Amino acid sequence: MFSRLSIFWRSALGYLTIIALVVGVNLYVLNQLRVLTDLSAELVIHHFPAVETAKRLIVSLYAQLKSDKQYLVLRDTLLLQEFLEEAENFRKTLEVLRKQEDSQKTLELLARVRQLHEELHTLFLSEGVEQNDRSEVSISSYESRRDVLVDSMTEAINSYITLQESSIGGILRDTHVRSVQAVDISRQLMIMALLLGLGLAGVASYSILRPLRRVQGQIRRIGQGQFGRTVPVTVPHELRELVHTVNWMSEQLQQLDQMKSEFLANVSHELRTPLTSIREGTQLLVDGIPGPINRDQRETLTILLESSQRLNQLIGNLLDLSRMEADMLAYQFSPTDLNRLVLRSVEKMKFLAERKHIQLVTELSHDRVRMQDVDGSRIEQVTENLLSNAIKFSPEGSSITIQSRAAESGGSFHLSVSDTGPGVPPEDLPHIFERFYQGRSQEGRSYVGSGIGLALAKRVVEAHGGTIWAESEVGKGTTVHVMVGNQKPSGVTR
Repeated sequence: MFSRLSIFWRSALGYLTIIALVVGVNLYVLNQLRVLTDLSAELVIHHFPAVETAKRLIVSLYAQLKSDKQYLVLRDTLLLQEFLEEAENFRKTLEVLRKQEDSQKTLELLARVRQLHEELHTLFLSEGVEQNDRSEVSISSYESRRDVLVDSMTEAINSYITLQESSIGGILRDTHVRSVQAVDISRQLMIMALLLGLGLAGVASYSILRPLRRVQGQIRRIGQGQFGRTVPVTVPHELRELVHTVNWMSEQLQQLDQMKSEFLANVSHELRTPLTSIREGTQLLVDGIPGPINRDQRETLTILLESSQRLNQLIGNLLDLSRMEADMLAYQFSPTDLNRLVLRSVEKMKFLAERKHIQLVTELSHDRVRMQDVDGSRIEQVTENLLSNAIKFSPEGSSITIQSRAAESGGSFHLSVSDTGPGVPPEDLPHIFERFYQGRSQEGRSYVGSGIGLALAKRVVEAHGGTIWAESEVGKGTTVHVMVGNQKPSGVTR
């Protein structure tokens, strides 16, 4: 019967069973919490305050005893007044306790305390205050009866405190037992829910996860460029549409991959050839070969020449990045002086920087940095992309600093390009090396660009076994670091 259920009803029944167990656990826990809350409230509201009040009665009783003793010696009316006030406070406090109690035993104890206190009060007024006989025998007899009454009251109050503390201990023991019991039962119920959940997960893994993993494997193969295969698996009817969509996507991506290859071939032949003619023709006009030109014409032609060079570089970057992603780009590794490559890139970028009145500051290591396994043209391409990117984001009249240094062991070369542009927000910084990624300025506008320069630089640096990263502070600028070592990773075509 269960095997005929659809994935939806299998999941629904499983979830409902688990929910029912969880609800049962919660209801039991809530009930135990209510009981524990009532017990705690009883302790806080009644028993603890009762013990504290009873202790205050003892303090008040001994305060009366002190006033009594002092009055017998000094016969001061102020001491008499203190005794009467303390006795009144004692009666009021005792009455508060009596109103809060409902136990017959505690009420009897409090009634005895009240009776003894009245006797003490009467004794003090009749013999301690009114009687004129101050002989030693008379005073000794009075003190003896007074002390008996005080001891009896103290004993009764202590018995009351003992009863309250006994009740507190009983409640605490009951609370502990209920807590342990609630924890044990809750643990058992949760274990049952967990086991049931694992059982349902096992059924789900057979009916859902297994075909989904097949689909996942097909999607992974598609991501690796293997578009020709389909998913040959029988799946529940709820997943058939997903499988058909994945197979359809594989076919469409195969067609798009073919179109991309054809497009790249057309771009390489159809765009770069006429663009080269335009650039060379413009250069001839700038040089004045066909005839003299005026200043405005030269400036216009210079802008055209610069734009054609940038467009040629952009097309080259795009083709190189596509070949890198397809592992079709060949590297020509040879011993190279990296400082010389940096200076050559700076010289190429000078014209572009001068148009924005930007100063290129080079702080290169004095020694030659000669490394063995380096493709000079590609590292030069990385440097040009970093400089072009820094010039694009730097304001007019600012400066860009290019620094290089070699490791003391000679095993690596560190290059950094720092600008004073708007900086990169922290949320954009992890993505600037992704292809076609465009950040936004603080004013919300997008900068013009292809978004492939840094992506290409990252690919080239990693192909040399190096690393590239950026540090930026909004409003102060950005620094891009490149670290290239002598080790060439395996799998790179020479």
